[in-house]
Amino acid sequence: MAIVKRIKLGSQGLEVSAQGLGCMGMSAFYGPPKPEPEMIALIHRAINSGITFLDTSDVYGPHTNEILLGKALTGGMRERVELATKFGIVYTNGMMEIRGDPAYVRSACEASLKQLDVDCIDLYHQHRIDTRVPIDVTIGELNKLVEEGKIKYTGPSEAFASTIRRAHAVHPITAVQLEWSLWSRDVEEEMVPTCSELGIGIVAYNPLERGFFSSGPKLLENISKDDNGRIVNNNSVLH
Repeated sequence: MAIVKRIKLGSQGLEVSAQGLGCMGMSAFYGPPKPEPEMIALIHRAINSGITFLDTSDVYGPHTNEILLGKALTGGMRERVELATKFGIVYTNGMMEIRGDPAYVRSACEASLKQLDVDCIDLYHQHRIDTRVPIDVTIGELNKLVEEGKIKYTGPSEAFASTIRRAHAVHPITAVQLEWSLWSRDVEEEMVPTCSELGIGIVAYNPLERGFFSSGPKLLENISKDDNGRIVNNNSVLH
């Protein structure tokens, strides 16, 4: 069995497996939801192989991916993983809204704790930045959740370097989640140096560009028309 090395994610004390398991596609966006027993077996296999950093979000499903993970992490599995989830994207009547106000942050955290069936979230990401709410205010509420023991570490996803600096001044940011692959390299200009300077880890998603680097253009021949990967990869190929 291959051994997955452990790394420090940021400088605040969080240690994770160097390779993580993104769970979004199990429940949403990439075709229909996959059979629950098969996905639970997949999660268990990843954990038993040393991949213990699991990533989800309340918007995946919505909610169903967190519920799936909650079911998968029973029987002592929770103690073996580092669990990351996200808040900030809300769909109402088919319309997307980004929220970062304190009342919403708290209610979203409480809902995720219940859906995941856990007492504490290891890494709680702000999925997208609410530009109507100062980042200081959002991070301030996250700081309270840390003090209350409901989350351990936090950090934004897809934020500007200036926003990262402001947030870090309010409460130490552990990790930023962003797209970073052979295809998407623009973060190397400002974001990566900023995170390095501040001791902030990076959770890079889409390292294989949603399967394009593993399957090439043939990827589009084998996915359904409503699969999000078709939309994104078509745009990537064209532009």
